[in-house]
Amino acid sequence: MVQVTYVILDDEPIAHRIIEGYCENFSFLAKAGNFYNGFEALEFFRSNQVDLIFLDINMPKLTGFELLKALPNPPKVIVTSAHQEFALEGYELEISDYLLKPFSLDRFIKAINKVTSSNTPASKKEDEPERIFLKSDKKHVQLKMQEILYVEALGNYCKVFHSGGMIICPEKISDLEEKLAQGEFLRVHKSYLVNSSKIQTIEGNRIKIEDYEIPVGQTYKAELNKLLG
Repeated sequence: MVQVTYVILDDEPIAHRIIEGYCENFSFLAKAGNFYNGFEALEFFRSNQVDLIFLDINMPKLTGFELLKALPNPPKVIVTSAHQEFALEGYELEISDYLLKPFSLDRFIKAINKVTSSNTPASKKEDEPERIFLKSDKKHVQLKMQEILYVEALGNYCKVFHSGGMIICPEKISDLEEKLAQGEFLRVHKSYLVNSSKIQTIEGNRIKIEDYEIPVGQTYKAELNKLLG
């Protein structure tokens, strides 16, 4: 995984500690600096570049958005603010995500997923495969989208089979289907979601992916037929 360098810009020290703690869950995130007002950060950016800013808005002297507008080539930005009324302006400035304080680790992970799955982050190579973080057994596992073979529903949980094995996620298959929709994933059964690029053979109502056989539900055959042309 390509390293992503980041800085935190917030006038509250506790906000720095929270973000740093969340970032420790991601081995590819590397902190490049902490700044408590916009002018400190502006001076840093005169001679340094990073891939991501965690940006507070309401700060003395220079607001977060004023800083952002002053940068000729701003990096990716995740806003961290207690004020939701600035969200529209933030998206007009093409920020990656807007986290409303206090935010949970799960919500933070979604923001990181947006940054790392974007087509144009400063640190990402164009041919690098997209990735996703999935919760499993009190930790978050990073997988390349193309490592995932298929997903099997298990009540309110899912088994995610990938090239390195299998993990169990505390998510419904409909929720995972939404997260994986940006890739080549296809619902073929009420309990199964497959990576269409991994399909080896289709025979009758069975799909073969590596050593696995996945059933095809009657109501999902039309979508599968589209794949077959």
